[in-house]
Amino acid sequence: MNVIRPTWPAPAPIHALVTTRQGGISSPPYDALNLGNYAGDESARVIANRQVLRKYLPAEPIWLRQTHSIQVSTPESRSQSSSKPFAADAAVTDIPNEVLAVLTADCLPVLLSNADGTAIGAAHAGWRGLCDGVLENTVGEMLKLGHQSTAKDLIAWMGPAIGPESFEVGQDVVGRFQECGLHDMNHCFLPIPNKPGKYLADIYQLARDRLKTVGVNSIFGGSLCTVLDQEQFFSYRRDGVTGRFASLIWISPQP
Repeated sequence: MNVIRPTWPAPAPIHALVTTRQGGISSPPYDALNLGNYAGDESARVIANRQVLRKYLPAEPIWLRQTHSIQVSTPESRSQSSSKPFAADAAVTDIPNEVLAVLTADCLPVLLSNADGTAIGAAHAGWRGLCDGVLENTVGEMLKLGHQSTAKDLIAWMGPAIGPESFEVGQDVVGRFQECGLHDMNHCFLPIPNKPGKYLADIYQLARDRLKTVGVNSIFGGSLCTVLDQEQFFSYRRDGVTGRFASLIWISPQP
């Protein structure tokens, strides 16, 4: 199995990785390491693929039932729910070896850590989630965990997502972000010549804007395009029917 390790100044206790589509057993169009249970792949193959991933992790990941919401799964909410996977589009924890995971295939995975590596978060951020506040909610829930952290103490890494050369949107999407108070419209949406009402959206810049709005300024990543890199990544926009890869983060126990 091939994985990508984030390049960011995370503190020593923090471990993170992103899977690619290589190394599993799923057949086309889910080839090969599809980790998504709701993409149409055979359940037995997804289970087998997750077992391949499990060898890289200290525990079974906390899988989420993602619906483009702004709901954040927390240690407290998980302790009060027996329903799995947990219905949320982000998760936070301060418990060592609790593995947070989000599944994507064009939407933006965002991983977060505080400065001393005692609290982490992972968010699934499509354009709807970005507009509605999934990153703001994730940061807020991380800070509620305590550890004397502020938003300025957090660092974020943006994983593989649909790049600014591939993400065509309409005026409706631009209008939604205008309504939600986006600060950096000119850099986030580029009008497409000879296509009135169509724009190329920069999902990375949209995420930076949302994170900076709540005080997170140490932001890394944002260079891997799922659409253009067919060898490594699943892409819903490119292929329609496709698998999902995972972005994962956990805290190692302190000696």
